[in-house]
Amino acid sequence: MTSTMPIRTQAPTQTWSAVLFDLDGTIVDSAADITASLAHTFEQMGLEVPSEEVLLSYVGPPLLDSLRLTAGFDDAEAWAALAIYRDHYADRVLRSPVFPGVAGVLERLHSAGIPIALATSKPESMARRVLDHADLSRYFTVIAGASDDEELSTKADVVAEALRRLQAEGIDTDNAVMVGDRGYDTLGAAANGVPTILVEWGYGSPAEAADAMAVVHSADQLRSILIG
Repeated sequence: MTSTMPIRTQAPTQTWSAVLFDLDGTIVDSAADITASLAHTFEQMGLEVPSEEVLLSYVGPPLLDSLRLTAGFDDAEAWAALAIYRDHYADRVLRSPVFPGVAGVLERLHSAGIPIALATSKPESMARRVLDHADLSRYFTVIAGASDDEELSTKADVVAEALRRLQAEGIDTDNAVMVGDRGYDTLGAAANGVPTILVEWGYGSPAEAADAMAVVHSADQLRSILIG
């Protein structure tokens, strides 16, 4: 998100019962690796590589849907592209750095006893590798992501699954909050009755912040809203 985005912060009136986090653009800075693998995918399919702006729009939403809707692929082409992408990205997935200060926010939430869940449209198996590599898995009660067959892929469905798993652990999710960077996070969380805090360091545009509860520009601001 650009620095022109209005910053709205709102202190919580009570402690959040659980915090759900997006992964790409929220916890890890993965855009360069994702767009590089996308460019490789288009090249391998004999197609012109889209602009960097267009490639960046693929970061966040379920990739199979974006390949159909944005690239205009039919189902067979989209699955073929997804296979090429995953094969190339598998060697890059662990390169993405954690955004400054985010690990500290996760540690503070964990120390405060607030359950944390991951809710990402990235394949769950891949998301686990990313968190394990960054030594962040220990902070998460639940890690929920897309299924490899893409049957579970929309943000609304992934958020619902994360909430279901939290509830299965006996955790109250009535006052949960989502932390993400795209309008897709806000919409997916809202479909489950969960408000969203958007982080300005991610890949969204100012227009995507309209329905967020708050927008923050730093990890310190995020920590203040989540913990006080």
